[in-house]
Amino acid sequence: MEPIVFPKCKKCGLGDLVPLSDFGSQGAAVHFKAWVCTNPECGFNIKIRNGDVYLNEPINNGVAFANNRRNVPIS
Repeated sequence: MEPIVFPKCKKCGLGDLVPLSDFGSQGAAVHFKAWVCTNPECGFNIKIRNGDVYLNEPINNGVAFANNRRNVPIS
């Protein structure tokens, strides 16, 4: 099996662009919803939301979100 080779980031030239997936509002998988540079100092990203393309939106740390999710009571 050959390793997957991701494209180099055209903005910084140091990181690779890696794909991210998500789930749509109806629960269906959305593959390659976003591409993000692996160089944290670069921050380049391109995302698709509701058919529109967004470039370089702010990238937030998911730790705060994960911590909030753990503190939500389950009924």
